[in-house]
Amino acid sequence: MADTALPPLTLYLAAPRGFCAGVDRAIKIVEMALQKWGAPVYVRHEIVHNKYVVDGLREKGAVFVEELDDCPEDRPVIFSAHGVPKAVPAEARAREMVFVDATCPLVSKVHIEAARHHENGLQMVMIGHAGHPETVGTMGQLPEGEVLLVEEPADVALLEVRNPERLAYVTQTTLSIDDTADVVAALKARFPAIVGPHKEDICYATTNRQEAVKAMAPDCDALLVVGAPNSSNSKRLVEVGAKAGCKYAQLVQRATDIDWRALEGIGTIGLTAGASAPDVLIEEVIEAFRARYDLTVETVTTAEENVEFKVPRVLREPA
Repeated sequence: MADTALPPLTLYLAAPRGFCAGVDRAIKIVEMALQKWGAPVYVRHEIVHNKYVVDGLREKGAVFVEELDDCPEDRPVIFSAHGVPKAVPAEARAREMVFVDATCPLVSKVHIEAARHHENGLQMVMIGHAGHPETVGTMGQLPEGEVLLVEEPADVALLEVRNPERLAYVTQTTLSIDDTADVVAALKARFPAIVGPHKEDICYATTNRQEAVKAMAPDCDALLVVGAPNSSNSKRLVEVGAKAGCKYAQLVQRATDIDWRALEGIGTIGLTAGASAPDVLIEEVIEAFRARYDLTVETVTTAEENVEFKVPRVLREPA
């Protein structure tokens, strides 16, 4: 009789993982807007970078568009968690639209910081990824040319600044902590007078998820990160895992994306999820492993999260 015993596998489950407070709030904003005003409610850009979440909200009546021009005047519009350039709410006001800003409060903090430095006459350097909506939103808080973008240490040498003595820097909230530290070091070496944020711009959720991966990676033969290919914080988790010694680190949107052949012969696997990946997708991956292995799940906890952000007042008031 054939041996049907499943091979043993230990799955290390990162904690914290998945949804952060900013994502949670953004999704809640769309759901509450649909309850308050009925469908359709327009959303400028994906509310968070996750196809499963976006598709679920679309089924409830959310319409996702890339620009305000694609929205009718008589329906509410929501701005995504990544933040928007200042010109967007200004245009919405000019068109007398009802709008709700779902920008994560930790991204708004960076916007406020950039504006304060600008008022003090400092030119800004932003560490971020070109074209990412959060970077576009933050750079769009200030007039053209007031924010210079760098992505990696080599970019610092190419910066042409107005006055090396009058500079400040901010960062995208979803970057790799270690990579960002290298860029900051390059900035400080070239511009010793540059002013940094009081407290790190990289958000608590990004930091915590990266630390959990670092703690797990040395014990894992492979690492899977549940997240979307356009999710910055999810892609950083894959890179962090690989840098921390994980030979195979892969991003999967859901269980159907797992490359089982690549995982043949492993004894341990790490599992985490980006800040915009819902629990249901993490559970789906665990069940897929349970079907193929004699699975032991161990949670690796490196931090406790209890952050919660309020939704805007307009949604708490009756229609």
